[in-house]
Amino acid sequence: MTNKVVVFLLCGIVIISAGNPNSDDVIPQFRNVRKLRSLGIEFSEYFRNISLQDLGGLESQFSSEEDQLCFSDMKALMTGLGSAEYWALKMIDAWGSIPSGLLTGNSYDLGNFDECLNIRKEIIGQKRSIQGKYCFLSVSPAKILGIERNIGSFSTATCFPASCSAVNMNAFVDQLMKKLLNVSVPSSAMRISEGSCQTSDSEPWDGLTIFMIVILSVMSFIVTLFTLWDYFLVKDQAQLPAIVKVFSARANSRALFRVVESHSNPNVIDCLHGIRCMSLIWVITCHQYSVTLISPHINLFSAAMWVGKPFASFILHGFISVDSFLVIGGLLVALIPLRLMDKTKGKLNVLMMYLHRLIRIAPLLAMAIVVHMKLMPLISSGPLFVGGYIGNAACKAGWYWTLLFVNNYTDVMCLAQSWYLSMDMQLYIISPILLISLYKWGKKAAAGIFILIILLTACLFATLMVNGYTMMITTASPEAMRDGYYATHTHATPWLIGFLFGYFLHLNRGKKFQLSWVSVWSGWILCLAMIFTSIFALYPPSKWSGPDASTLAESLYYTLTRVGWALALCWVIFACVQGYGGLANSFLASPLWQPLSRLSYSVFIWHMFFMEMNARITRTSTYFSDYGMMLNFWSTLGFTLLFSYALHLLIEAPIGGLDIFLRPKVKSPPIKQQTSHIDDKESRDPEKLLEPTTSTVD
Repeated sequence: MTNKVVVFLLCGIVIISAGNPNSDDVIPQFRNVRKLRSLGIEFSEYFRNISLQDLGGLESQFSSEEDQLCFSDMKALMTGLGSAEYWALKMIDAWGSIPSGLLTGNSYDLGNFDECLNIRKEIIGQKRSIQGKYCFLSVSPAKILGIERNIGSFSTATCFPASCSAVNMNAFVDQLMKKLLNVSVPSSAMRISEGSCQTSDSEPWDGLTIFMIVILSVMSFIVTLFTLWDYFLVKDQAQLPAIVKVFSARANSRALFRVVESHSNPNVIDCLHGIRCMSLIWVITCHQYSVTLISPHINLFSAAMWVGKPFASFILHGFISVDSFLVIGGLLVALIPLRLMDKTKGKLNVLMMYLHRLIRIAPLLAMAIVVHMKLMPLISSGPLFVGGYIGNAACKAGWYWTLLFVNNYTDVMCLAQSWYLSMDMQLYIISPILLISLYKWGKKAAAGIFILIILLTACLFATLMVNGYTMMITTASPEAMRDGYYATHTHATPWLIGFLFGYFLHLNRGKKFQLSWVSVWSGWILCLAMIFTSIFALYPPSKWSGPDASTLAESLYYTLTRVGWALALCWVIFACVQGYGGLANSFLASPLWQPLSRLSYSVFIWHMFFMEMNARITRTSTYFSDYGMMLNFWSTLGFTLLFSYALHLLIEAPIGGLDIFLRPKVKSPPIKQQTSHIDDKESRDPEKLLEPTTSTVD
């Protein structure tokens, strides 16, 4: 059992000394590998008889009261090991060793996290106990041997008394190395950082945690109250009060899961449901693969080789899914207000537009920030959970940039996917200018928007060329992502194309285009060609053995792709609307997409929460494979749907439904007609006729 400790301490030395003929020149003591193995065999007996004093000078380093407490607990550990006490043996048994699969990319041995944290030894005569403290020891074999070239490092689990700080533990490990191996290891080559340590003690709830629990509890109470009102007191659903309709989980569930036959409403573009859901699934799949970098895969190098496979192009170029949502968003932002402006003779209530969007988006986003920061540590734990989720520090430092919808132009990325919401909101803010221009000047304004598309495309191309940026996901720099991906003006092109297409659909509302079969087939062939070119054009350069793409080739690809993909998607929508969609329309317009489409914003907000939590709670090394990624994807999607549904009923639907009281009152339809549509919230919300939920993606 205790052989693990010495094997772990000798990890890099044993492997490199055995495999490097020149290693004898670095550390002459390790010429005989057999002696190292026998040393490991004899370590167990040595560790039973060793005392802290035998480590030489360690006690003199422990001067403060906290250090003395650590020293006392370490003596108790040594004594416990000598007498084979169960708690002491568990503290050593929880240690990690050399990670299996170092040469295949594994850089972690997680030991036994729960065994370490569950240790509790009561001290007789003292009102305290010795508890386990789980930490990672980072080891760099190259630095141990004095090799300048970095040949990799790894982390292995350690378990010490919780009273010991990282400084105490580093001193102990250093003295142990000197005693056993007669060598002094640089602190940069083998060290424990306090930031990697965890104990079983939980942090006290702060004000924000209490606020989160109170808000969720209050909303749960209100929703439960109005749901009971709806169920027991309302006999006729046609007479359901508006306030009950807003907060009742029964009413909101009925609206969420309501399935309407395709083409039952001429104001609805049915294929948008399928496009939105397919794009959302694509996004979650891409993110699932990206979380691979967090998980301790025993064969992480296989992921590097996986990049060269054709299927990897769907993940490496998954950024195209952003353009899908931008096209849908631009289309709806143009089509819906223009129809309303026709009814109001050009009047556009801009403030109500902004307020409506904020009510629908901001509350759930704000709750997501709080939940990511405070709920995740309460409901999960694990060896890789130190520091919380990605972006935790950014949320603490600048959460307000996210709620102001400008974080895509800052270095403070609170929620990883929230940059899209900022970009979408910024485009929405400028939309009234474009809408009023289109209504007043018609095709002249459309021509101006077309010129703007060309200018923005040229701007992106120039940005990539001048700075020599590469946008390959495996090599893209933070500066390239900031200037060529997150910035709103670099992604405005597909949104404007969708906006112009929405204007086109508005002008030709109810018009049937008679196209020959040659035109239809040509349109579909050209559409599919642009789709597959956008996904696979950079497949050869993505392979490790393939030639690298030039800056010119990459710049042309990323600028023209955003135009080509948007145009291809517009054709799909046009063909489905005009009856030329065939199997594509049957699939995309299926009523089965409707519930997920309405829930897509909530799913988009919460999927990263479960994805990262599932990756960080792992206790053992995992194995990378496409099938394993698919298993993780379905696990993530399942829990995300359940949680999204719950938060939809508690936050999104109730608060988002409050804007019904802000709209001007309209004359009620006859009772018979009203009853037939009583469960159709979309029929009372002109915007939801075409947009079941906010277009969202990352």
